[in-house]
Amino acid sequence: MPRLPHTSPQTLLVFECLLAAPDAWRYGYDLSRETGLASGSLYPILMRLADGSLLETRWEPAEQPGRPPRHLYRLTPDGAALAAERLARRAAAEADRVAPAARLRPRAAS
Repeated sequence: MPRLPHTSPQTLLVFECLLAAPDAWRYGYDLSRETGLASGSLYPILMRLADGSLLETRWEPAEQPGRPPRHLYRLTPDGAALAAERLARRAAAEADRVAPAARLRPRAAS
C-alpha cells in the first residue's frame, strides 16, 4: 500500500510545529531547532509544502545592512486542515498499535 503524501515522520514534525501557531510566520532556522531536523531535510519539506499551496512564504528584509533577507513560512488554511488531519491519523494509528497489547494482558483475579 503506498504511503499517503505528507505523512513522513519528518513532515509530521514540521506540521506539529507549524500547527502550534498556524497564523504565525516562522523562520526556517527556528523550525530546524524546534524539530531537530537538519536543513537538508527541513527545506525540501518546506519547498514541497509551499509548492502544494499548503504553506505561504515571504521574504523579510534584513534588519542590518549587509545581512541577507530571511524567508518566513506559515500554514495556509488548507495546510492547517491537512496538518490536523495527518496528525490525527497518526494519533489514531498509534492508539491502534497500543490497544491490542492492552487487550492481551491477563485480567486480575476478582
